[in-house]
Amino acid sequence: MVAQVNGEATTRGIGMTSARTRDRLVQRLSENGITNTAVLERIRSVPRHLFVDEALASRAYEDTALPIGQGQTISQPWVVAVMTQALLPPPGSSSAVPPLGKVLEVGTGCGYQTAVLSPFARQIFTIERLAGIQRAARTRLNDLGFGNIRYRHGDGFQGWPGQAPFDAILVAAAPAEVPAALLEQLAPGGRLVIPVGPSGQQDLLRVTRTPDGLQRELLSQVSFVPLVEGMG
Repeated sequence: MVAQVNGEATTRGIGMTSARTRDRLVQRLSENGITNTAVLERIRSVPRHLFVDEALASRAYEDTALPIGQGQTISQPWVVAVMTQALLPPPGSSSAVPPLGKVLEVGTGCGYQTAVLSPFARQIFTIERLAGIQRAARTRLNDLGFGNIRYRHGDGFQGWPGQAPFDAILVAAAPAEVPAALLEQLAPGGRLVIPVGPSGQQDLLRVTRTPDGLQRELLSQVSFVPLVEGMG
């Protein structure tokens, strides 16, 4: 059953989608380095089983990536939590609600990362190169009541110049190198979180635009589908 409360979706599930199952997932994430309690609560509350095929719903709260069709995946919850946590300012650094202004997401996919990130941003601009996946994500997120998201079927390598600069950029697929266009669209003080490198040996990086230039930090080793130029 799906209900909307203040524009957000809540789902009461049974079995593998139950509150107990979600609690176990959140506990695993907490034990594996996710310290932001708001991010953990968001992982708990977003109904991940609605973002996967019905045949995979029983696996929705496992900490693993799952296929969504056309060679794409829904990211592992730990990775979604790490990337979301890395975009946010340190706890106590700002009282702004939401803490982020304009956010660019490259790679909408099924929309799960978008849903997790939504309450932390004033507005999300999300790009997906595959038209069918983009339409399905838009329909799903609209049906679940998310109102601060704008969508584009486009080439993620180019970003969204007409809406730049962005306070945060999240890239959910891996290029060989950080695209120059995305760096150019990052606002002063902004953070870009992106996996970089060939399949099987990608570095998850956070790039921050500081007064002294771009600062790069290695967050983890990850595995993402490649970021592909053009549209499909």
